[in-house]
Amino acid sequence: MASNPLLILAILCGSVVLAEWLVRRTPLRHLGTALVVIIVVAVWANLGLIPSASQGSAVYDGVFRYLAPLSIFYLLLDVNLASIRRAGAPMLLLFLLGSAGTALGVVAGMYLIDGPGQFGEFYPAISGMFTGTYTGGSVNYNAIAIHYDMMREGVLYAGMTAVDNIITAVWMVITLAVPLVLRRWGTGEVRRAVAVDDDVERESESVSVLSLGILLGVGFLSLAAADAITLWLADLGYDVPSILVLTSLALVLAQLPYFHRLEGGQVLGLFFVYLFLAVIGAFCDLAALGQIGDLAWALLALVTVIVLIHGTLVFGVTTLFKLDPDVAAVASQANIGGSSSALALAKSLDRMDLYLPGILVGALGNGLGTYLGFLVAGLA
Repeated sequence: MASNPLLILAILCGSVVLAEWLVRRTPLRHLGTALVVIIVVAVWANLGLIPSASQGSAVYDGVFRYLAPLSIFYLLLDVNLASIRRAGAPMLLLFLLGSAGTALGVVAGMYLIDGPGQFGEFYPAISGMFTGTYTGGSVNYNAIAIHYDMMREGVLYAGMTAVDNIITAVWMVITLAVPLVLRRWGTGEVRRAVAVDDDVERESESVSVLSLGILLGVGFLSLAAADAITLWLADLGYDVPSILVLTSLALVLAQLPYFHRLEGGQVLGLFFVYLFLAVIGAFCDLAALGQIGDLAWALLALVTVIVLIHGTLVFGVTTLFKLDPDVAAVASQANIGGSSSALALAKSLDRMDLYLPGILVGALGNGLGTYLGFLVAGLA
């Protein structure tokens, strides 16, 4: 198994290259790079070539801590605020509906599997953690875990993380497929052409040393500034997610023509998104499930019920009112996978206008998830 962080990073980068090549040269082009890179790295992790979720790696922590937020920052540099008007209200409403569906799914799932009997003293914590992570993301998941001291239950925690990431990867596949199915059946809104600049999405660019240096410098500075502002606001008694601050900084810069057209941002952003998804693939740890015995099946059943109820509500309302299924898919992915997954899905669906709404509701989920998670845990 690769243990050197540089070798692990090289494998992740190579997996992105392999996924892109497969999408361009083979029938896998119908799946898209986002999905293929998850599958490729999941294979490496479960074959033992690279560390899995239960084994962990500083590389994975670094990708989540730095590259995932930076991917959001760089891609938002090319987004005009006018795009929010094309999917703002439906996206927000579907996201909030998805959050309610998550909470309802946790309650229903725990009832169906006899959560108190299966998990005992961990029942409230597990209820809150899955509510939090499928409303906002891992930030909420870990916040609730720390409160209930779940970090000390190593095997159970690893098993929960494995189940979480397996279902998250599966849900990415589902949210890629459902819009196509709804349109084929004629139950979704007819997709309209989106008025965006021809060069909004740039997967290949001529990047100069000057533009690359400015992008990296501004990105690192903005990430540091977002952390500093978040701490400052916390001292004042305001709990504002760092990703929301970083999003705000990116949006301000994006309204300046110089930053809006600075070459290289899209390439950096897309590559960082694919590295983030590669780590999601590495976290699809099938071996960790076997370490917790029958609890693995209980957890898998619980999470399956959660996402099924969540998805039924979101896509059911979408079908009933003939809303845009792409908007529903991105809103759902913002719940289940978080901001970066929502952005990656918008990219895979070729919906540049959904970049900003997906990121914004994902950031909202970071703020809402912990509160909703503690509410469900307290009622458990």
